[in-house]
Amino acid sequence: MIFVTDTLSISKDDIEERFIRSPGAGGQNVNKVSSAVQLRFDARHCKSLSNAVYLRLKKLAGRRMSSDGILVLTASQFRTQANNRKDAEDRLVELVRQALVPPKFRRKTKPTYSAKLKRLDGKKRKSGLKKTRGRVRNDD
Repeated sequence: MIFVTDTLSISKDDIEERFIRSPGAGGQNVNKVSSAVQLRFDARHCKSLSNAVYLRLKKLAGRRMSSDGILVLTASQFRTQANNRKDAEDRLVELVRQALVPPKFRRKTKPTYSAKLKRLDGKKRKSGLKKTRGRVRNDD
């Protein structure tokens, strides 16, 4: 079990880990050891996630989620499998935590009558100031 919050946990059955060769520099080790982790999380069929959370997770994941609802995270920052596995799980937990937060409901508001008057008064003042600017004439 991976604990996301006090009330939500993800079963290890919903997660599949594959170890792949890590890209980038690493000397002789890079071609021999599969230290990078590719974590696959079946979010669509996960029983602990509600549909609303799944949809928010899909939006947050972007290209990392396939059309089948499988979230793919690749961790290759560290040189050891254990650290990369922990990094991938931490990133998964953080994504799910972000998806758990529902978006704030936006209420439409209108400016008050006094705010409208204040804005128009400011525009008139600025307009009057600009009208006084102009070419100086010499009427002698």
